[in-house]
This record gives sequence, structure tokens and C-alpha cells, in this order.
Amino acid sequence: MMKWLNKVFGADFVNPECSIDVAPKDNPTNEPQPDLVVFKQPSNLVSSRNPRPQDLHLVIEVSDISLYFDLTKKATLYARAGIVEYWVLDVAGRKLFVHREPQAGKYQSITEYAEAESIAPLAAPDAQFLVRSAFPTTESTQG
Repeated sequence: MMKWLNKVFGADFVNPECSIDVAPKDNPTNEPQPDLVVFKQPSNLVSSRNPRPQDLHLVIEVSDISLYFDLTKKATLYARAGIVEYWVLDVAGRKLFVHREPQAGKYQSITEYAEAESIAPLAAPDAQFLVRSAFPTTESTQG
């Protein structure tokens, strides 16, 4: 997924495990570190503070054992902060949950994509991400 993000947005805009600020009421007790973030400007131009929701195009969590937490607690935290697009990659289920339209602490649009489907981020509507490409192949390469 990171290779695809780097290709679409550029390596200077993609950052793994970067602490971000959330809503002011949540900031004192929460400093989430999403697995991947896509900045609106090159990450080296973001000041020394943690990036804020308005600095971000996309936040991504890769979930193996944390799926429930990522789809509930973190989704609420990110929606309250106004993060416009939040993706949760479900490793075990081999699918992607796309959260959009944060309003009143909830995402109004949550869509589940199966591994055979594609999705384009809001910030790059012509760049299709094939969900299957995030997972290792299940076919044996031995003859």
C-alpha cells in the first residue's frame, strides 16, 4: 500500500506511523499514530508540531488484531477531528473499509470494499487502488 501511495502522491507526502493531532477535546489524552498518513504538502514543510487534520488528505490503519478498535474508537476519534478520509485495511478479512464525510463525530459514509474491488482516494480521484494488491497472494507458486 505504501508503494502505491508513494506512486500516487509522492514519497514526500506519505509518512508511516506519524503522530497526529485530533480534536482539541481529545488531544490531551490521545495522540494516535496511524500506520500511514498522506499529507497535503510535503511532510518536511509541516512545522515541528504534530500534523493536524487540515494537514492531511488520508489516514490509514492496517488492522490485524485491532480491527474492532480501529473501526469504532479510532473512527470516532478521527471523525470528531474532521479527518476527511480514513481507511482501515482488514488484513484477516482481506477487505478495506473507507470512511468519509465526518459530521458530528461520526462518518456519514462507510463503505466496505472486497479484495477484487478498487477505490480512489478523494485527493486522487483518478488513481484506483485495487484492494487485493495490499495482500500477499494466496496462490502457491510451486508446481
